[in-house]
Amino acid sequence: MDSIIHNKIKTISQNKTWLFVPATRIDRVAKAFASGADAVIVDLEDAVAPEDKASAREALQQYHDSAGYQPIWVRINKAGSEEFFKDIVLCQKMPNLAGVLLAKAEQAEDINNVHQLTNLPVIALIESAIGLYQIDSMAKAVGLAAFSYGFLDLCNDLQVQVGTPAADIIANQIRYQLILTSKVHQLSPPIDTIYPDFNDKVGLSARVQLWSQMGMSGMLCIHPKQVAAVQQALQPTDEALLFAQRVIEEYDRSGQAVFKIDGEMVDAPVIERSRQLLAK
Repeated sequence: MDSIIHNKIKTISQNKTWLFVPATRIDRVAKAFASGADAVIVDLEDAVAPEDKASAREALQQYHDSAGYQPIWVRINKAGSEEFFKDIVLCQKMPNLAGVLLAKAEQAEDINNVHQLTNLPVIALIESAIGLYQIDSMAKAVGLAAFSYGFLDLCNDLQVQVGTPAADIIANQIRYQLILTSKVHQLSPPIDTIYPDFNDKVGLSARVQLWSQMGMSGMLCIHPKQVAAVQQALQPTDEALLFAQRVIEEYDRSGQAVFKIDGEMVDAPVIERSRQLLAK
């Protein structure tokens, strides 16, 4: 993998907010960046009706070639479909893309092909039981940067009832599998799925705290107002920052590997966690 692609993959874990824009509304890309989103994804898949895909590709090409272009990610259609091949041809004409999201990823060969044909990093979207079952083999694909997933599609395929405690259990199991596989194969930590109710700031904040505490790197967003809410939810509390600062100060002062702060035992993992928190 060349150095340019490697550098693109390395920066993915720094992106906390990934905001979708329909390819039929290219005029919204500038607004998406203005929202403060770390990455903008132009969607050529579910957000575009079949009869509109040709004009959406043309609009995307025009934006890429314009003076105001900012590097975007593109979600392309499922590998093997007629629309997929058209999307690949388009991506080959847009060398300044940030990368590609492959919808409904199910096998490593498809990821390899997308990367080889476009020379772009790939984020694999897991949206089926087969895709989830194959994540270990897909993790070895050349050009794969990270995993994300479409929970509603997975629920439909697995016949899980959305909005139930059972669905929450399944969602956390999916997160765990993606986190573990990504770590073992040295990928960027996975990106959490969308939160569909963009007016529910309280629920979104709780979701953000959940996936961030689990070790995921970011979240897919469907509305600009979600960007600020995600960023706010990721901010550590004053108490957490103060504790981390005291840990590092005491470690630097004493040089001890084990000590106590306010009666709490501090050892190497706590020290490392404190360094990571302060570094952010």
